[in-house]
Amino acid sequence: MRTDDELSAGDLMTAIVTTGTGGYDKLVVSEVPRPVPGPGEVLVRVLAAGMNNTEINTRVGWYPDGGWNDATPFPLIQGTDCCGVVCASPGTEESIVGRRVLVRPCMRIDGFSSGETRWLGSDMNGAFAQFVVVPANEVFPVDCDWTDAELATIPCAYGTAENMIARAGVRRGSTVLITGASGGVGSAAVQLAARRGARVIGLASRAKHDQLRELGIHEVYGRDADLVGALGKRSVDVVIDNVAGAGFGPLLDLLVRGGTYVSSGAIAGPLVELDLRTMYLNDLTLLGCTAWGEDVFPNLVSYIEAGEIRPLLAESFPLEQIAEAQQCFLEKGHVGKFVLVPPVVLDQA
Repeated sequence: MRTDDELSAGDLMTAIVTTGTGGYDKLVVSEVPRPVPGPGEVLVRVLAAGMNNTEINTRVGWYPDGGWNDATPFPLIQGTDCCGVVCASPGTEESIVGRRVLVRPCMRIDGFSSGETRWLGSDMNGAFAQFVVVPANEVFPVDCDWTDAELATIPCAYGTAENMIARAGVRRGSTVLITGASGGVGSAAVQLAARRGARVIGLASRAKHDQLRELGIHEVYGRDADLVGALGKRSVDVVIDNVAGAGFGPLLDLLVRGGTYVSSGAIAGPLVELDLRTMYLNDLTLLGCTAWGEDVFPNLVSYIEAGEIRPLLAESFPLEQIAEAQQCFLEKGHVGKFVLVPPVVLDQA
């Protein structure tokens, strides 16, 4: 019997290949060649892969340039979130082989002094497959008792949330408003802001309020709430908003003088109305967050291993049921993340 690291370059693997922009028919269950790592790379056997808005946005052609950076290189294996096991590591530290790892999906290709990024599952093949090849410096061993699916909820959502929280300067005593607080990034932000000692206020559908309170949220309002009326003007230090749309304007009225608005998404619509007087007369800072800081992912791993955060796994699906999983995801009836589990890799004779 051959183990993972003994499989030949001609072996095949099951993957979901996104063939272009369009409907669910663009998600094709395929048998494709298993990738082979080169110098400085590792082969990771995927144990579980989280689902995010970005995969759907890419498939439907939502990004203005066709992808996060340049046009998406279709056909593409998507999948930004990867929990896996390193099974081959040519020319790199062999002690990593056999370790369970998370892959950092936001790769700073020119170093952390540059804002240029390369994203797993968008600019390169990702984790919606049995195997993926990634740079060796982007895998992070994790020692914890979480399941594979639970670990797969972490990379994109928690990395994005931690990056926004760090850049916005959230600290003990800060008052933070989080829109879309029940989504993957929103629920991660609730936990991570509470972990820093902030007072956390959330906006989410009323059916999810009890679950959010369990995460440490202090106050939570329905999506249609008059937040300015409920909280008052200049009552919030930081707004973390991945919703945008028509509700954008009043969010700035909530910020204290010198407050910060931070965003990494626009679920309700990317085009908003901004009264520049509100921004400059109140000395507000507006931050767009895509490229992650160097400490973001190592910090997340440390939080997991110290038991300071917990996973929010809404549901798991077999990889081949990706279309059904995305349909359920878009219904927005869940709290946390959906995860896809690829077929088990069997040793081959």
